[in-house]
Amino acid sequence: MKKIMLAGLLLINGMMAMGQDVLYTRNGSISFFSSTPIENIEAHNKEVSSFWNTTKGEMVFAVLIKSFKFQKALMQEHFNENYMESDKYPKANFKGNIVNMNDADLKKPGSYNVKVEGDLTIHGVTQHVSVPGVVSVTKDGVSTSAKFKVKPADYAIKIPAVVAQNIAEVIEITVNCAYAPYKK
Repeated sequence: MKKIMLAGLLLINGMMAMGQDVLYTRNGSISFFSSTPIENIEAHNKEVSSFWNTTKGEMVFAVLIKSFKFQKALMQEHFNENYMESDKYPKANFKGNIVNMNDADLKKPGSYNVKVEGDLTIHGVTQHVSVPGVVSVTKDGVSTSAKFKVKPADYAIKIPAVVAQNIAEVIEITVNCAYAPYKK
C-alpha cells in the first residue's frame, strides 16, 4: 500500500505542478456481491484510496484485499487464502480516466453520468474496463459512484469445483467515493 500511496503522491505532485485540480479520498468504499441459488456472498471495504485529477479526468484507485470484511469469518478466510491469495496479491488497483469529463460541471450541483475507462488489476491480472459512473456535486462536496460486473475467471481467480455452485460466475462491484481537495 505504501508503494501505491507513494506513486499516487508522485502523480499528484506532477499534476499540482501543472496547476491542475486534484481531489482525493482515503476512505472510499468498494463492495462486491455474488448471488447464487445456494447462497449470497457480500463483502465491504471502506479503506479505498483514490486520487482524481478533475481537469484531465484521470483517476487512480488502490485497495488492500485483506481490508474486505465479510459477515462470516470463514468466508473472509477462504476469500483471502484460497481465492484472492492476498499474501501473494495484496492489492487491487485501477488507473484510468473519465472520458467525458466535460459533461460534469463540478461547480454546479447535480448528478452527471460519466464513462470511466482504464486498467483494472486484480489478482495480478490487468484488464481494460469501461464502466458507467456518476459524478455527484452537492453543497457538501463532490463524490463518484459506479456499479459494474467482473468475472473472477477473467482475473485468473480459480474457484474449486466443490464450491463453484456457491460463487457467481459474474460478481457485481459497487464503488463510492466522497472526495476532498488535495493539499500539498
